[in-house]
Amino acid sequence: MNPIADQTYITQRLEDQRSWYDSKASWNQNWYKRLRLTEIAAAALIPALATLGLDTDTALKASAVLGILIALVAGAMGLFKFQENWIQYRSTAEQLRHEHFLYLTEAGPYQSEDRYRVLVERVETLLMKENAAWALMAASQVPQRDGARQGPGPGPGGEAVEPSDAVAPADGAAPPEPPSRAPVG
Repeated sequence: MNPIADQTYITQRLEDQRSWYDSKASWNQNWYKRLRLTEIAAAALIPALATLGLDTDTALKASAVLGILIALVAGAMGLFKFQENWIQYRSTAEQLRHEHFLYLTEAGPYQSEDRYRVLVERVETLLMKENAAWALMAASQVPQRDGARQGPGPGPGGEAVEPSDAVAPADGAAPPEPPSRAPVG
């Protein structure tokens, strides 16, 4: 079996994934900022209601509605993790861009004859770690039957399991490639 050409890999894998992470980072950033601004505005309006000269009943009802809005926005931000996703996706997109530029300029680890192999290994390792971190985060959000959250938990020695540990096989063999989060097609 012939390996794919470097330009094919760069276009169909590296740039495709970088573009996906870049797009998702921007989408999450926009939602985070919209919801955060809504939360700030609602909180600022509550004390302003006291100075508008509204009757007590109307001011109480309006304050209650704004309080509910604040709680809903805070809940949505906690549930969907827009800020965390924005930061993580931006970091991954920039790491992919960094690897690409190092490869194009034959700098850093890409100075040898097998620089294409090094690029593939480094990009795939980066993507695998990102996917493992995402899977751990998603698993920590799944409620167990008793209502508690299911998290990654401690490792065999009682230590915390890091996302990078989740991709390292015990037998030293190459880990299987996780499915890409980028849309197909």
